[in-house]
Amino acid sequence: MLKKFRLLVVIFVLLLASLACRTLQGTVNPQSTPMPAVSVVATQAVDPAIPIQASSALAEQELLVTLYERVIPGIVSIQVVTSNGGSQGSGFVYDKQGHIVTNEHVVDGQTEMQVTFHSGLKAYARLVGVDKDSDIAVIKVDVPESELVPLTLGDSYQLKVGQKVIAIGNPFGLSGTMTTGIVSALGRTLPSNRQTASGGFFSAGDLIQTDAAINPGNSGGPLFNLNGEVIGINRAIRTVSSTAMGEPVNSGIGFAIAINIVKRVVPEIIKTGKYDYPYMGISSVDDLDLSEIEALGLPQYTGAYVTTVVPGGPADKAGIRAGTRDVGLGPNLKAGGDLIVAMDGVPIKNFDDLLRYLINNKSPGDTLVLTVLRDNQKLDITLTLDKRP
Repeated sequence: MLKKFRLLVVIFVLLLASLACRTLQGTVNPQSTPMPAVSVVATQAVDPAIPIQASSALAEQELLVTLYERVIPGIVSIQVVTSNGGSQGSGFVYDKQGHIVTNEHVVDGQTEMQVTFHSGLKAYARLVGVDKDSDIAVIKVDVPESELVPLTLGDSYQLKVGQKVIAIGNPFGLSGTMTTGIVSALGRTLPSNRQTASGGFFSAGDLIQTDAAINPGNSGGPLFNLNGEVIGINRAIRTVSSTAMGEPVNSGIGFAIAINIVKRVVPEIIKTGKYDYPYMGISSVDDLDLSEIEALGLPQYTGAYVTTVVPGGPADKAGIRAGTRDVGLGPNLKAGGDLIVAMDGVPIKNFDDLLRYLINNKSPGDTLVLTVLRDNQKLDITLTLDKRP
């Protein structure tokens, strides 16, 4: 699916592939044993001599200490050599076969990779496969099984805004660094790492926004809930400032790939070396102001408005319409297009909702029922999804 053009106005502040990894000087030569969940229920009676607030703070402190000690053996630092020097990032153990999950942009252009475990053990790694659309990579190491501590994967569909989360990784080369924050928003969309034939970028969806401190080197590391389950892979930050060395500075807005995407993508990468995303073949916009909504003649404020339909694509074959009538809003926003308001009966408030539903529930070859508003009439249109070209 083509990236909605409104994202172009923020690309200059999105630090994705290269900015979420730290540059190095020179060069450097489904879980088989799930981690036990960390209980969030305090069973000890509260000492009446300890104020309630202090007792709660101590209980949370103990929870975080216990969580860190249990998961840190499964978190690794990754050093990458490229033709231009090198970079570093983070990752975590996926299974007892030695598969490690990280970001695609961490290993992009690699000629050699070295993984460092919390125990101090170092091992060379080989690339298994990547998915540029979601920014996920799988690498593999051959080490003693005792070094492999797979982390438990959670369910990102159970996340709520306001829940506490924990990031652990390798920011600025400081391995094993732990930071905390909350889920700031769900279902965010960013440009993917893969270009379209027209020179734009596809969209990556279902990203978790968090204010947990994420800095260069955190990329590829896990984001946890309080049960010690991985609920995301730290991917990018949005920032407007940088250090004297040109490295981005955390602004409290970070993004992580939702773990339910990881659970779909990683097994396929291990099996085939790649993952194919479902493809509709449209561009859409949803951040419309009142004057634009009125000019376009839209009957409601929510939904994903179709601005472009790729010739010969699934949406085109199904008869989805893009806007064609000039109403003075510029060449990229014309009236007469379909407003997508539901997919398979699931309400769609915006493009983020559309993409989240599509990539979590559909695969190439599946059918999809779109409910659209066209000329103020509601229509159900069935299309067959393809894979992204």
